[in-house]
Amino acid sequence: MAGSRRPFTPLRNLNAKIAAVPMILTVLVVFIGCTLWTVVYSFTSSRSLPTLDFVGMDQYVRLFRTSRWTVSLKNLAIFGVLSLSFSLVLGFILAALMDQKIRFENTFRTIFLYPHALSFIVTGLVWQWILTPAYGVQKVVRDLGFETFNFPILTDGRFTIYAIVIAGLWQGTGLVMALMLAGLRNIDDEIWKAARVDGIPAWKTYLFIIIPMMRPVFITTLVIISATIVKVYDLVVALTNGGPGISSEVPAKYVYDLMFSRGNLGQGLAASTIMLTTVLIILVPWALLEFRPRYRKGEASK
Repeated sequence: MAGSRRPFTPLRNLNAKIAAVPMILTVLVVFIGCTLWTVVYSFTSSRSLPTLDFVGMDQYVRLFRTSRWTVSLKNLAIFGVLSLSFSLVLGFILAALMDQKIRFENTFRTIFLYPHALSFIVTGLVWQWILTPAYGVQKVVRDLGFETFNFPILTDGRFTIYAIVIAGLWQGTGLVMALMLAGLRNIDDEIWKAARVDGIPAWKTYLFIIIPMMRPVFITTLVIISATIVKVYDLVVALTNGGPGISSEVPAKYVYDLMFSRGNLGQGLAASTIMLTTVLIILVPWALLEFRPRYRKGEASK
């Protein structure tokens, strides 16, 4: 019957589809379009302005022969491994302590999470003041009578990257704690009761029961931290500006300097493409793990 005919499928939820058009265009033009533009022009000899003078892989070869880029990758690896490891461990320990229903929990949670509300510029300037030998930690300790104490973490190029790690951990660990605490609060109390009845120590309960159950939380946290690590820029600029020399250079700062200070668009875009590839290496496995179809045992046995 004519009255029972279903509406033409493309016209269903038409208002919602119209409302989604601006976001779809943004994704297509800004994200996908600009990404493709970056990749294409990374194979050109573009300088201050983009040109379609293709030079193959020359920009990439030149990029990996540049000592500044090599130092940037090394620093990113150090910053990434240390930030990822310590933020996950410290964040989980803080969350486990907060999950004990302690007094003034809201106050402590606010204190730990507050640094994340600050911009990286503010964090960098604060820690620059704390770590500068002239009026920071070194001066305070020397004023206490330890006149031979040295803490050249900002002035010695061998240790500067670790200053950035410290500042990054101070700002980011609170967010990890909040994510972990949310995951712990979703654990059924019956699991804890069963573990106590069976006489399982608390550390074994966390290690072999709780942490495996929090796998989605850990994966999400890992992706958030990893994306922040790859694009770290303003913290470095505010804290060390890549110095002394190029000792604390990172890829994002290298890209900015090449493209906007030195007018070397082609090599800057090549470096950007490498950073994009790094992010994809992180995101693609996560997407495959999280969004792969999960089959029930009954369906798998058919």
